[in-house]
Amino acid sequence: MKLSHITLITLLGAAIAAPTFAQPGQGMGGMGGMSGMGPGQAGMGPGKGGRYAFNKGNTPGWSLMTAEERTAHQQKMWSFKTFDECKAYQAEHHTAMEVKAKEKGQTLPAPRANACDRMKARGQFK
Repeated sequence: MKLSHITLITLLGAAIAAPTFAQPGQGMGGMGGMSGMGPGQAGMGPGKGGRYAFNKGNTPGWSLMTAEERTAHQQKMWSFKTFDECKAYQAEHHTAMEVKAKEKGQTLPAPRANACDRMKARGQFK
C-alpha cells in the first residue's frame, strides 16, 4: 500500500472520529453535563460571566419548585448587589421551601454550601 493511501485512510478516520469527541458531557461548564437543568440554566456556561450555578445539587427545595420558580430564583439570586440582600432573600426562600416540603410530607435537606458566601468569595457583591 502506498504512503498516500495510508495517509488518506488516517485522515478519513480522524475526520469521522472528531465529532464523537466534540459531544457535550460531564465538564466544567456548558449545558451538557448539568443534570437537572434545562437550556440556558447552566450558570457557568458561555456568556454567563462565571456566575454561581444554582441547581438541584446546591439549592434546597429545587425539586419543590416549578421550572418558572427555579428561573425566577436564579435571576433573583444573581440580581443582588450586596451580601446582606442575598442573605435576607436566602432566609426568606429557605422558609418558603420548608413550608412547601412540610405540605408534601417531606423534609427539606440542609444546603451543602451557602450560595451567598460563595458568591461573596467570588467577588459578586460590592
